[in-house]
Formats: sequence, structure tokens, C-alpha cells
Amino acid sequence: ARASDHDTTVSIVRYGNVLYSRGSVVPLFVEQILADRSVTVTDPEMTRFLLPLQQAVELVMFALLEAEPGDIFIRKAGAATIGDIASATGAALGRNVAMETIGVRHGEKVYETLATSEELAHSEDLGDYFRLRMDTRTLNYSAYFDEGESRSTEDFHSHNAKRMTVSEITDMLLSLPEIQRIVDAA
Repeated sequence: ARASDHDTTVSIVRYGNVLYSRGSVVPLFVEQILADRSVTVTDPEMTRFLLPLQQAVELVMFALLEAEPGDIFIRKAGAATIGDIASATGAALGRNVAMETIGVRHGEKVYETLATSEELAHSEDLGDYFRLRMDTRTLNYSAYFDEGESRSTEDFHSHNAKRMTVSEITDMLLSLPEIQRIVDAA
């Protein structure tokens, strides 16, 4: 990413859970709800960032157009509790949901972090996105300690991000073609 004599720009995008993608909990919830089974949740208060595929694509396109070498782009996605995602999935399908808490899996985090406070202290706010620029500081830290800007912030994680309501999650789910096909077939 540091090479300045190349035409290739390397950058990274970070975002949360793309709804109905591989690894998303929503297809499992849909399967359980349609089979009239309890929805299994690890921890109903666990939080995750949510975004539809289109917003993930928009982030990648934005990064392709705006990236400079070494940039990291982060989507400011809303977050929700697993319990609210389960309830919203039931609401989208017109069904009541019974939840069964099965416990957090080994190594699973209670919330997701997309950017640390250290990264955000040097970030650029671009509206729907954060841009984290490549660290180009030298080993001369006197400028940092003597002249550096002091910004206090906290990590950007799914526990302190804008919390989506069950209604907002339901609307997002109903915008997905996979959910719409199920609703239309019912």
C-alpha cells in the first residue's frame, strides 16, 4: 500500500453482517420459524451490525472511487440485538417467535468492533462511512507528544452504534428478495 510508483491502489473495506449471506443468522431463523420451531439464539442481548447486500456493494464502490493507498473504509451501519433480529424475522414472516437461549459459543464475541478508538482518532468522517488513512508517521514521535492533536473517542462497535428498532429491522428484512419471495408465496 505504501509504494508510490505503482498504478495499483490497495485499500480495505470493513462492514458488519450482510443480511441473508453465508454465515448470517437470518436464514437459520427463517428455517426455524417456517418449521414452527423455537428460534435458537446464543444471547438475546448480543449485538451485531446489519446491512443489506446493496449497502455492502455501495461501500465497495465508494472505496473503488475514493481510495488512496492504504485506506480503510468502514460503513456506519446500524446495529441490533440478536433477540430483536429474531423478533423482526418473525414479524417479517407474520409469525410469533418463541426464543430458546443456547448460550454464547466458545470464542464468540458479545459485540463486534469495526474500528478502535485509536483508529477513529485519526479517521475522516465521510457521512455514511469512516476513512482510516494509512499510518505514515515516522519513528519521530516528538511531533505526536509535543504538537499532536488530542481527540477522545471510543471504539465503533455494535454495542454503541445506532441501535435499530424491531420495526426498522423488519423493514430491512422485507426489502430482501429472499424474504419477499417467502412472504409472497404464503
